[in-house]
Amino acid sequence: MHPTLVPARRLIANVEGAMNAVVVQGDAVGTTLYYGKGAGSEPTASAVIADLVDITRLHTADPDHRVPHLAFQPEALADTPILPIDEVVTSFYLRLQVADQAGVLARITGILAEHGISIDALLQRPNQDAGGEGKTDVIILTHDTVEGRMREAIAQMQALPTVLAPIVSLRKEALA
Repeated sequence: MHPTLVPARRLIANVEGAMNAVVVQGDAVGTTLYYGKGAGSEPTASAVIADLVDITRLHTADPDHRVPHLAFQPEALADTPILPIDEVVTSFYLRLQVADQAGVLARITGILAEHGISIDALLQRPNQDAGGEGKTDVIILTHDTVEGRMREAIAQMQALPTVLAPIVSLRKEALA
């Protein structure tokens, strides 16, 4: 799990307050959404008490007749390959605070191009912080790319003397 930007038109983007939601993509059922009250003292207390009751039941139950941990037999486990994060394909939102100088944007977009990362949209705006003269914020949205390439590009951009603050990077998901 990781923070991700999602389109505002998706249900999961409109979960607010103490509500939680999870989107699950299944082979047989497609996309499903699970939504309900989550954070807060009462729901948390209820979940903790329920867990304690379950532990007590398991401890006192006949071992031959209790439901196994995780509700399945250990011999039914199988190794499922997990895609390494560096191989995940997604698009990104990047925010860079850079020196407001000629050639800075060209160097940044050049680094992205060197790593095969295509830009979907780009916005450059003056820094809004007090005393932000000589600085500008650059917002970049990318097309889908491999995470490992993006990490390498970010490291290269971060090393530039004209990048003045840590680069903010968030994955974007279309949730098609």
